[in-house]
Amino acid sequence: MTSVKPYLIEALYQWISDNQLTPLVVADVSVAGVKVPETAIEDGKVVLNVSMTATQGLSLEDEIISFSARFSGRPFMVVIPMAAVTAIYARENSKGMMFDVDPDAEIESDDSGDQQSDKQEDKTKATKKTGHLKLVD
Repeated sequence: MTSVKPYLIEALYQWISDNQLTPLVVADVSVAGVKVPETAIEDGKVVLNVSMTATQGLSLEDEIISFSARFSGRPFMVVIPMAAVTAIYARENSKGMMFDVDPDAEIESDDSGDQQSDKQEDKTKATKKTGHLKLVD
C-alpha cells in the first residue's frame, strides 16, 4: 500500500496556495537524501518556503519534494525525501499538519545499489534515535 503522506502534503500545499498563503515545509536533515544549503539548517531542521514565487520547478512526488531556489542570491537544487518531512503549514496562520519522521525509509535511486542499502541498514541499526520534540511556550 502506498503512503498517504505525499497525498496529504500535496493537498495541504494546494489548500494553502489557493488561499493566497505561504506554504512552509519543515524537514529533518538527519534523514538520508536531504539536500539543502548548510546555512538554512537550524537545530537539525530546515524550514523552507515552497510557494510558487519562492521556487522554480517545484515537484511534489511520492518519494521526494524537489525544487530550485535561491539562498543568499545563489541558486540551489533542494531535494527532500518524503521520509524527512515533519510538517507543512501556512506561515500566516500556522494551519497545517505535522508528520512522524521515518528514518528507516529507503530512497529509490538508479545508482544506489545493494551496497548503499546495506550501509544505510547498518547505520540505522548502529544508531538509536531519541525523541526530537521540545516544548515551546
